[in-house]
Amino acid sequence: MPLPSQITCRDIAQTNAFAAELAKVLRVGDVVLLDGPIGAGKTHFVRALASAMGSNDNVTSPTYTIMHVYETDRGQLLHLDAYRLSGVAEYRDLGIDDLAPEAITVVEWGGTVAAAHPEHLMIEFRIVDGDDNARELLLGGIGQRWAGKMGAQA
Repeated sequence: MPLPSQITCRDIAQTNAFAAELAKVLRVGDVVLLDGPIGAGKTHFVRALASAMGSNDNVTSPTYTIMHVYETDRGQLLHLDAYRLSGVAEYRDLGIDDLAPEAITVVEWGGTVAAAHPEHLMIEFRIVDGDDNARELLLGGIGQRWAGKMGAQA
């Protein structure tokens, strides 16, 4: 399935459906970076993604703990939050270089640490003006892994 470069999710159900479609594409070693303002739905998206991957874990924001690990039918899902990190060096101090190749990694506020992952999928969340439930998602793939996965606007 080619991934869209842009998609508008009008409600939570559409966001969940897109997370389920993305889950089908992800494999161990993949890194997904999420960006967007507070309240844009980044943690909700990870919750929907984990669920679609078969996790029964309670997915919560890792803002203060920095990282949560969820068990899924496809292996571990690392859920990180880079909001409080000063940059790539502090991020690497978490040992992510050792952990990421053995899991699927999703990082909220991922733009802060994009340089640590030469191959990644970036999803930017934008709140749609005038509609508190709608989100515009802009997707961009970096690296050979994502080059063939990116498609047209949806």
